[in-house]
Amino acid sequence: MPAVFSFFSKPENLRLLTPGNMGFEILTPSPIGMKEGALVDYVVRIAGLPVRWTSMITCYEPPSRFVDLQLKGPYAYWHHAHTFTGTDDGTVIVDEVHYSLPFGVLGRCIHALFVKRQLEFIFARRAYLIERIFSETEAAGTQHGTRPKEVLTP
Repeated sequence: MPAVFSFFSKPENLRLLTPGNMGFEILTPSPIGMKEGALVDYVVRIAGLPVRWTSMITCYEPPSRFVDLQLKGPYAYWHHAHTFTGTDDGTVIVDEVHYSLPFGVLGRCIHALFVKRQLEFIFARRAYLIERIFSETEAAGTQHGTRPKEVLTP
């Protein structure tokens, strides 16, 4: 479990888990010290357009949990809790994402047509890559579960 948490505690590793077509690039100079209150600036491409994203770590509890909150970015709201639980077989990783899109009804249409499938693809790919990255280490048996949830704000 410590190896898995350590990997996720380095924002620089997010690039390894992000689809290449998203053009993920961290702007914050490395190394980035993970702690409550840490800020991470990066750029992702959405529909080919660069979008700046700033996240703040709002909770940091090694080796079991951390939470990032989008301060600036493409979502009206993005709250991502990462939880790590050690088992006899390895580590269970759960990503719980609460989010909403801007633009009201238009945002909900965009979600239904594009965003929901994109997030499902991103997290399925992430699960596959995590299994590959940790299959030959002490963290063999790592399992990844996602619970992306759209939270619609009034």
